[in-house]
Amino acid sequence: MAESNQKITVLVTGASGLTGEIAFKKLKERSDKFVVRGLVRSEASKQRLGGGDEIFLGDVMDKKSLETAMQGIDALIILTSAVPKVVPGSYPGADGKRAEDVFGESFDFNGPMPEFYYEEGQYPEQIDWIGQKNQIDTAKSCGVKHIVLVGSMGGTDPNNFLNHMANGNILVWKRKAEQYLADSGMAYTIIRAGGLDNKVGGRELLVGKDDELLSTENHFIARADVAEACVQALQIEESKFKAFDLGSMPEGVGEPTKDFKALFAPVTTRF
Repeated sequence: MAESNQKITVLVTGASGLTGEIAFKKLKERSDKFVVRGLVRSEASKQRLGGGDEIFLGDVMDKKSLETAMQGIDALIILTSAVPKVVPGSYPGADGKRAEDVFGESFDFNGPMPEFYYEEGQYPEQIDWIGQKNQIDTAKSCGVKHIVLVGSMGGTDPNNFLNHMANGNILVWKRKAEQYLADSGMAYTIIRAGGLDNKVGGRELLVGKDDELLSTENHFIARADVAEACVQALQIEESKFKAFDLGSMPEGVGEPTKDFKALFAPVTTRF
């Protein structure tokens, strides 16, 4: 499948999310290389992506809906994630906002922290563990050849502040799903993204392992660059059976990454 002239049929789950939508659109723009499908949870999300037949309604907790979306695909990009939100009244002007949106603004990490909650049925154990396990199992049963799973840096530290949000242990459950994928026998690429921003991307990308980038300014990365790495991984044999952290140089520093084979090839970590 990788590095061939045959079109790759790809399903993006979480296609209406901030990173998922970018990945979906990038694949759709490259119709000479990809046939893209998206999985979303609501009709409103489907319509926001254009409402086409290639967008499937489903739920990661419902294997039947996953089977419908995955029939006949070659590859799967998993971009689903539990989303912590701010408890009303716990932080000025942030009621109900996603944590990522709050931290993406001018947030004082030395000041008071907001309180967070997960919506019913959307806890990390459900979405990031059971839901991702369901996706992996269904993909395997449907004959999918390659899974790209986007996780998060920080998983080596059980005391990472993300785990304390609403006591969700989100990085613990993400790490459990990553290990499940690595042990599945399927071809996989696990991308542990750093701190995400919504800028245009096109930076010089850096790979690391075991959260070594977290203590540097290079742990930040644009969602667009994460999405591009997912798309590139589908086409490059050197991305398979590997897990790595992904960060970037600051904006305007270094040269934009163009050669993704050179980026992925030196990685030796399988988990």
